[in-house]
Amino acid sequence: MVSPRETVPARGLRLEEDAYRLALGRFLARTDEKTVTHAYLDRVVDTLTHRRVLLDVGPADGTTTRHLAPSFEDTVCIEPSAPMRCVLERTCPDATVLPDPVLAAEPGVAADLALLSHVLYYVPPEQWTATVLRVMEWVAPGGLLLVLLQNPDNACMGMVRHFTGCRFDVRDLARELAAAPPGLVGDVRLDALPARYSSPCLDETLLVADFLLSVPADRTGGAPLPPRGSVEAYVRRHFRTPEGRYVIRHDQDVLRIERPRH
Repeated sequence: MVSPRETVPARGLRLEEDAYRLALGRFLARTDEKTVTHAYLDRVVDTLTHRRVLLDVGPADGTTTRHLAPSFEDTVCIEPSAPMRCVLERTCPDATVLPDPVLAAEPGVAADLALLSHVLYYVPPEQWTATVLRVMEWVAPGGLLLVLLQNPDNACMGMVRHFTGCRFDVRDLARELAAAPPGLVGDVRLDALPARYSSPCLDETLLVADFLLSVPADRTGGAPLPPRGSVEAYVRRHFRTPEGRYVIRHDQDVLRIERPRH
């Protein structure tokens, strides 16, 4: 007999749903991603000549924004998701928060540091370069844009590719930026940051898997979500350790893009 759990589809979570924010919270509580990322960003901030404006594009709940904001005179966020804005405005009450999509936004700033952190999953690939160049228009000469995305070859992205067929690679963007208009894009380099999710609880890990598999439908061609039993079998096979924990490596790539000073 086939159990209901084997045939029930995994739940695709949408940004607007409470379940998405719950799963995101569980993920962040069990990963060292923020600790590693914040230490890296602190080192980047220390190298900046000026710290006038921080621009965070798609900051979600604002955890990283809140960490960085005290180092800057002003903080501006672009967050199109209304539920995320509600959380963001509580997390970062002194930040200016704009609700517009990136390509329609007009923040009117010259940022010394701009972030586009784990946003490009939700942007059609054909718009990646236009989105990044749009953000670069708001970066001050000599300033930096950091584009964060999971490394396409890590264990987490292996699961995403297995079930959705999607691959996200910031190196594709780096190659396209080589043809960017002069004056917007200067030095471009790729950094790597390790990250690991670890939990003793299977049900929590499956909830996190729902979050990690929440790829926009237009990227999957409308393919149906995998059965819950298939996801559970994958998690048990690939992420369960001999000690009975569930560990998902999700190392990040950071594309550092400098705007030329002249």
